[in-house]
Amino acid sequence: MQSKGAISFVAILIGLACIYQLSFTAVSSIQENKAVKYAEAAVAAEQLKPSFAEVSDLNKAYYLDSVRKEKNRYYLDSINSEKVYFGYTYKEVKEKEINLGLDLKGGMNVMLQVELSDLLRVLSDNNTSAEFEQALALAKKNEAESREDFITLFAQAWKTVAPEKRLSHVFSSMALSGKVTAESSDDEVISIIRKESESAIANSFNVLRNRIDRFGVTSPNIQKIGNSGRILVELPGVKEPERVRKLLQGTASLEFWTTYECSEIFGSLQSANTIIREYLGESSEAGEENSDSEKTLAEQLAAQDSLSNDEITFAKNNPLFYVLNPATYNGQIMPGPVMGVAHYKDTAKINAWLSLPQVKDVLPVDLVPMWSVKPAEEYGSDSYYQLIAIRTSTRDNKAPLDGGVVTDARVSYGNMGGQPEVDMAMNAEGARVWSRLTADNIGKCIAIVLDGMVYSFPRVNTEITGGHSSISGHFTIQEAEDLANVLKSGKLPAPATIIQEQVVGPSLGSESIRAGMISFVIAFVLVLLYMLFFYKGAGIAADVALLCNVVFLMGALVSFGAVLTLPGIAGLVLTLGMAVDANVIIYERVKEELRAGKALRLAISDGYKNAYSAIIDGNITTILTGIVLFVFGSGPVQGFATTLVIGLITSLLTSIFITRLIFEARLSKNKKISFSNKFSENFLQNTRIDFMNKRKVAYIISCILIVISLASMTFKGFTYGVDFTGGRTYVVRFDTNVTDAQVREAAMAEFDGSVEVKQFGGGSQMKITTKYLIEENSAESDAIVDGKLYNALKDFFSTPLTYEEFTSTVDNPNGIISSDKVGPTVANDIKRDAIIAVIIAIFVIFAYIALRFKGWRWGLGGAVSTVHDAIIVIGFFSLFSGILPFSLDVDQTFIAAVLTIIGYSINDSVVIFDRIREYRTLYPKRDLRQNINEALNSTLARTVNTSGSTFVVMLAIAIFGGEVIRGLAVALLVGIVIGTYSSIFVGTPIMYDLHAKAAKKELK
Repeated sequence: MQSKGAISFVAILIGLACIYQLSFTAVSSIQENKAVKYAEAAVAAEQLKPSFAEVSDLNKAYYLDSVRKEKNRYYLDSINSEKVYFGYTYKEVKEKEINLGLDLKGGMNVMLQVELSDLLRVLSDNNTSAEFEQALALAKKNEAESREDFITLFAQAWKTVAPEKRLSHVFSSMALSGKVTAESSDDEVISIIRKESESAIANSFNVLRNRIDRFGVTSPNIQKIGNSGRILVELPGVKEPERVRKLLQGTASLEFWTTYECSEIFGSLQSANTIIREYLGESSEAGEENSDSEKTLAEQLAAQDSLSNDEITFAKNNPLFYVLNPATYNGQIMPGPVMGVAHYKDTAKINAWLSLPQVKDVLPVDLVPMWSVKPAEEYGSDSYYQLIAIRTSTRDNKAPLDGGVVTDARVSYGNMGGQPEVDMAMNAEGARVWSRLTADNIGKCIAIVLDGMVYSFPRVNTEITGGHSSISGHFTIQEAEDLANVLKSGKLPAPATIIQEQVVGPSLGSESIRAGMISFVIAFVLVLLYMLFFYKGAGIAADVALLCNVVFLMGALVSFGAVLTLPGIAGLVLTLGMAVDANVIIYERVKEELRAGKALRLAISDGYKNAYSAIIDGNITTILTGIVLFVFGSGPVQGFATTLVIGLITSLLTSIFITRLIFEARLSKNKKISFSNKFSENFLQNTRIDFMNKRKVAYIISCILIVISLASMTFKGFTYGVDFTGGRTYVVRFDTNVTDAQVREAAMAEFDGSVEVKQFGGGSQMKITTKYLIEENSAESDAIVDGKLYNALKDFFSTPLTYEEFTSTVDNPNGIISSDKVGPTVANDIKRDAIIAVIIAIFVIFAYIALRFKGWRWGLGGAVSTVHDAIIVIGFFSLFSGILPFSLDVDQTFIAAVLTIIGYSINDSVVIFDRIREYRTLYPKRDLRQNINEALNSTLARTVNTSGSTFVVMLAIAIFGGEVIRGLAVALLVGIVIGTYSSIFVGTPIMYDLHAKAAKKELK
């Protein structure tokens, strides 16, 4: 071996560099543990203070948690710029630690879509022409099926809808004054609105980044996804998903509205109450079936004994005032704009009633009721909200003032009891309008509205000049901070809505880490024992190479900033199984050379030399499929692909060089190296199987399997994950065992049948999927679905949970422990990308093999083999879905499994093809059939050993890796078996038949 000194030196340097990179993770963990101890000491000290006794029992836990978080953050902030490790500050150390995916450490992954259709409406000054609306609708429809950006799709739609009209007639607006003229061409207009859209997306990105930076999340990640108008946000460790949804989707459309006094509209509310009573009575007499929003509370609770006759009578006579408690006291109307207070579950009903045309007729034309964002404190519950009478008395129904004029906002503490307030500053134009607005409404209330929710409605005592104001509203510190963050971020130029979301609770994340590590350790030990058993002394060298491979791989992941996910751990384990493939190929070649009578040193040298082409070709094909998977996958699937590709590269290097260095060191000292034991010495070495003679039987078996698979796909179909169908999936953990039938019955009643329930892991965990309101991207729809899920499942908990405990992941082991939301558009994108990925992977494999083996017949044999494997594995998922006791959903992870199987299968075929090519060179006069049979028999030991070692490690993942990746592991197990079979009995025979057919034509 040439340059072994240099190779040894480089290997040592790489190893040290990898250990150094991994050390940052250890240092970061040490510092965080110190922060935890510091915070706990501070909490203990706080409890000893006399002032702590004055805090109400209800607020003590929240107060201590706030202290704990504050002190933890204070400690870490204090060392942020302090050098803690070899001249690196804590901040720099944190940036260099290994990145764990959200599925391992918990958190929230959100994909937001900037609604460019709304931006175009603004740029057109809200043009209402039929052509414009049709073009927008067509562009929205095509967006679900195309990879083009929305502006391109709109341009294409406009040419379809109005080919004779110019876009300049639509966009010659005030918003684009000076940019678009009546003479502007369509291309010029599209160029201008494209720049405006790019600016809107960039501004939205900056606004979201500013909000996230102020949210207090460690190591957040936010990135734009090409020119799609999508923004990916990853927030590790987030425990309050509802708060995040509101923060991210809030468009910062802060508005200042004048209000009605309740006394001014109370007579109208009484008339509305009468009309609603008559409306419900008419519906009942007509035999119509009222929806939940139209039924009176009396009708809904008539079966309950808790309602007295007086309550039922009052509810029937006063349906509105029964659910909306009017703002009166001792018969007197309370001053202020509060129309009434209602329970949150009745707000939809009240909204529906007040939206009835006959009710609108008796209410003031400019009255727009809006709910308070905070619960009404006087009710002593967080379930009741105030309805505020907003007055929209402007010509264009726009707010007199919006958040665009706000230049700064910060939390302060007022003189009255030190309550948190938000100090706000406006620009000159805002100050001028604000001065006039407050002067015209002295003695009245002005409502501060954010995204249709009233945050505060202070009464104006005097004219406010200079643009500096203080917003009060009995905020908690957290509420005040959120409002200040939104105000400081400014006004989003186009709304951003959540189209895909994943939430993983910390308990599930820690369980995933534990399961992943257990499966990794078991798989690693099994591989070490497997190699040691089959190859004795040489197996020790392979084991050392595997250890080096793990260090190199983890170091590389940290160096590249890659994210380690749970599927990534599966990729890591799969890499271990495939890493021994190179050693198996080398060792089997060395054994052949030894049996040929060569000396040990020469046998090792020739063994390595003859194995290189098969090793390199086999690994490159798998790496190519991994790259395709990375390009077309997302989230955890990309983590799987990253780990797989990096692992294959590092295993290739360690298998070839580390083992060779060990052998050279022993040979230089004249020490013996054993490559087998008594059992494995002649393992599958003297086989004389006529594989080509059995190919027709194999064809029949394969055809039967394919027909069964296709029939199952056609008639039974698949159980699709939300990745492919769109929808919401929740993993809910109960504190007692439940059955899927019980949960399904309760959930179907709440969701009107639009639900699917499966056991997920133990008997206390269920996976619940629904498409209910999936077309709606608002935060309100998320809250509605969460509420319905809570109502359906709350009775299954032996220890009752509140709605907040059920939906929050804060220190709560039960309730929703993870959730996924995928909008229809994203689901279509994932399906399209999955199909493209599989097609490209097969084509890339065909092209590479055809090029390397200088013939399309070789490439076609390999391609047919991979298609064969893919169909059977996909058919397996269809056939056994609902039969096996774990999830076999078709989702992104499933596609990752299919592509990995394609890469693994072709790896087998390439090794066999390489030996056939070698035999054709060595024995050119032999019949092709003989060369193929000899090649298959000579590589049989390698095929079985590689498949066996990979099968063993994936079996460990399937058993110990946890429920989340069990489907992936099972798919790979099936793929390993089918891939091994097809490389021998499908790919190679087809290549042979194609050559034989060509030879017959040449003879003719």
